[in-house]
Amino acid sequence: MPDRSRKRPRDPNQLAKLIVDIATGQVEDTPEDDGKDPAAVALGRKGGLKGGKARAAKMTAEQRSESARRAAATRWQAQRDRKD
Repeated sequence: MPDRSRKRPRDPNQLAKLIVDIATGQVEDTPEDDGKDPAAVALGRKGGLKGGKARAAKMTAEQRSESARRAAATRWQAQRDRKD
């Protein structure tokens, strides 16, 4: 779970004070480090981009059609649930 105490305040007055404190040097503005290695993130993204195409290439036309039918049914169900 992310450490929410490091986020900037949502209250406009508190945010303004923080900005002034940063500008005057009373508080140091440090960027959040999410602890992820940028190289690993790039590799994960790369794999995610080709995953769907590779999966579709291995499926037969009938399997792709069934998968698309189930996906559409799930989207329609979610849309009906939102209207209720």
